[in-house]
Amino acid sequence: MTSSGRRERKKAATRESLASAARRLFLERGFDQVTVAEIAEEADTAVSTLFAHFPGGKEALVLGDRHEREQSLTAAVRERPDGVSILQALHDFLATRGPFDPDPSRQDTRLAGLVVATPALRACARSLWTGCETTLAQVISEETEVDAFSVKQLARYVLEIPDLAGTEPDPPAALAEAFARLKLAWPDLWKAKTPATK
Repeated sequence: MTSSGRRERKKAATRESLASAARRLFLERGFDQVTVAEIAEEADTAVSTLFAHFPGGKEALVLGDRHEREQSLTAAVRERPDGVSILQALHDFLATRGPFDPDPSRQDTRLAGLVVATPALRACARSLWTGCETTLAQVISEETEVDAFSVKQLARYVLEIPDLAGTEPDPPAALAEAFARLKLAWPDLWKAKTPATK
C-alpha cells in the first residue's frame, strides 16, 4: 500500500473515531453539555486535530458538511435512472436521510431526535441544506429547459423541506405531501427521464 493510501485510511479512522465519540457523548449528556475538548479526549486526540477534520466544530460531528450534501444532491439528479423524474429522484434521495429514513438504526433515530430538539443543531442542519441552493439549481438547469427563476424557486423549496417536514409527527408522510405539492407547481419536472432525454 502506498504512503498516501495509508494516510487516507488513518484520516478516515480518525474522523470516524471523533464522530463516534461525539455521538456517544451527545446522546449520553446532550449536545450543549459536551465540549470539543471532551470529545477530543474521548477520541484520544488533540482539539486541533478535531478542528482539522471537522472545521465546522461540534455541529459538523453530527451533521457532516455542505460539500457532502451538494455532491449527494447533484448525484441524485444527474445519476437518476431512466424512468425517474428529477422531483422523484430528489424525493427518493431525501427519503433516505435523517428523520425520513424508513429503516433507521436505534442510534440514527436518537440522533435525528437530538437534532430536532437542539436549536443549534436544527439551525445548522437547515443552513447546510439551504446552502446547497445554487448547486441544486444549477444541476436542475442543466437537466431541463425550465426557466432559471422557476428553477431557483424549486431548489429553495426542496431544500426547506427537510427542516419543515422533518419535525412533523410523521416525517415520511410530510415529505411525500410536500413533493405532491411541488408536482402540481412543476409538472414538467415530474416527467420521467427517458433514454432520449435528460
